[in-house]
Amino acid sequence: MSASFVHFEIPAEDVERASAFYRKTFGWMIEKMPEVDYAMVRTDPEGGDGSSELPPDGGIGSKKGPNKVPHLTIIVDDLDAVLAKVPQNGGKIVQKKHAMGDLGESASFTDPEGNTIGLFQPASG
Repeated sequence: MSASFVHFEIPAEDVERASAFYRKTFGWMIEKMPEVDYAMVRTDPEGGDGSSELPPDGGIGSKKGPNKVPHLTIIVDDLDAVLAKVPQNGGKIVQKKHAMGDLGESASFTDPEGNTIGLFQPASG
């Protein structure tokens, strides 16, 4: 079963200021999204192999949105199977499975320590 961190979101009072900080501090490639208070982030602009074709692996968004603290997302092969295990192992489902357009399905849970983590199963095909 695949279960790797695939996406993160960093909340910010000022998306431009936060973007500048992460760009200057870590060399991340950050692209402001038009008409929304959000920026897409590539933490490995070189792609590890000299390419720059990797998709964004994170984002910086307004704290006025749903995320008030940093949010991590784990990619999984079988979202239903993972969601069944969460309560069995002491966690809670906090956002039921829902479609992410044609990208796949998503959900969120809290672990026994109270940390909220996102889950994502890509669309097949």
